[in-house]
Amino acid sequence: MSVETSIKSKPAILSESLRERILAYVPRYPSKRAVVLPALHLVQELFRCVPYKAMEEIAQLLDVAPAEVHDTMSFYGFFTQAPTGEKRVWMCRSISCMLRGGDELIDHACSRLGIEPGGAAADGSITIVPAECLGICDYAPAALCDDGRIFGPLDEAATDAMLAEIRGGKST
Repeated sequence: MSVETSIKSKPAILSESLRERILAYVPRYPSKRAVVLPALHLVQELFRCVPYKAMEEIAQLLDVAPAEVHDTMSFYGFFTQAPTGEKRVWMCRSISCMLRGGDELIDHACSRLGIEPGGAAADGSITIVPAECLGICDYAPAALCDDGRIFGPLDEAATDAMLAEIRGGKST
């Protein structure tokens, strides 16, 4: 069975509206292949992940191989195949943060939420993602929420407060 037949035999994951939004980028770029990255952003924003089926449909829509879509997705650390929490928090584990307890704070945050790094809290509110460097060493140990908020320097109490703030006041 060909990829196209396989895609057509399953219900589409990308709505017609989302397909139109993706195709609207085509005139703005030198090739359809260049639209893969904005397409991945649109899908990630909508689903909080990029399911394999969506990668296949993006490939078909943009006339590229599914492997090219996957290669682009896997190059960037912010795209995921599993659903993430409503908010993602990158907690730094680079040398500056690690020397000030960053690794232990990642473990603390995950323990408070009852998750493994990269997993979503049971209520779907938050995902903790270890990051190699956030570029905010003056806040070490630091964290960055995907809504742009920076937290740090962190300790256990500040980490608990960060989690509660991000979760809208819900305690961990």
